[in-house]
Amino acid sequence: MASFNCFALAFVMALSFASTDVGVAARHLLQLPQLPPMPTLPTTTLPPLPSIPNLPQPSIPALPRPGALPPLPIMPGLPTLPSVPRATLPPLPSMPSIPTAIPSIPFLSPPPSPSTP
Repeated sequence: MASFNCFALAFVMALSFASTDVGVAARHLLQLPQLPPMPTLPTTTLPPLPSIPNLPQPSIPALPRPGALPPLPIMPGLPTLPSVPRATLPPLPSMPSIPTAIPSIPFLSPPPSPSTP
């Protein structure tokens, strides 16, 4: 997640520097002296496009009606495959339980009180 934040910060910084450069370049272009107007170029006339000849249209044969088609052949039955013996897996070992009570550490407990006779 930190690498994404670093990448996003670098991306935002690059965009801000790029927009700063664009602003400086635009200001520089606005301060240039006025350029002379562009001369007009002569236009040429193109010859007319040739007309497309009329090609003969092929005759499309009439398709048979869907009810007039012969029925599809019946597929032969597939042979039966022999049954494969099933492999039996051993039972999964039981996971050891994690103790929930924390044992007391002897050196952190207070010393035993002296017994009075």
